[in-house]
Amino acid sequence: MLTVENKKRYTADDYSLLKESAPFQLINFDLVISPSPNPLHQIISGRLFNIISVFLEQTANGGVVMYAPMDVKFDEGNVLQPDILYISSERKAEIMKDKIEGAPDLIIEILSPSNAYYDLRQKKDIYEKYGVKEYIIIDPIDQSADLFLLKDGSYALHQRARLEQRLNSVLLPGFDIEVKNLFK
Repeated sequence: MLTVENKKRYTADDYSLLKESAPFQLINFDLVISPSPNPLHQIISGRLFNIISVFLEQTANGGVVMYAPMDVKFDEGNVLQPDILYISSERKAEIMKDKIEGAPDLIIEILSPSNAYYDLRQKKDIYEKYGVKEYIIIDPIDQSADLFLLKDGSYALHQRARLEQRLNSVLLPGFDIEVKNLFK
């Protein structure tokens, strides 16, 4: 088991030595501690997971949705734990092994004071670099949702949905979220 020490760079191999459920992510070769989320974050996460799960069952999509903590290894310096991730049926065999290795098709992050910097900057950059096709950021303070689509290797804001609006996924045709239902 890895004991956290003052190293300049950590790798995925170092990360794999951490105790299971250790509150860390490996972001750009740094071990970043992530305190447990607040109750509102978890309520929103649970609602989103349930909404997506029901949609996938009803459409017989064949893809899989998972929620944190779930390690996703992007490279030797980045093992992240998105709040929610979706992998299409076509890509399951490619990236689902003992771990998730490679970019999921869709990632959702729910902002909280302890993680907003990473979700909006470093993690977003990693998701973009490795080809996450759709990235959704839920903002509990603003009570909104932003959907970014990967176009020509860069994220472009596709939709900003406020409280009384619906967020419409491009990756999952027919799937939409009534934003107010996340915050009630």
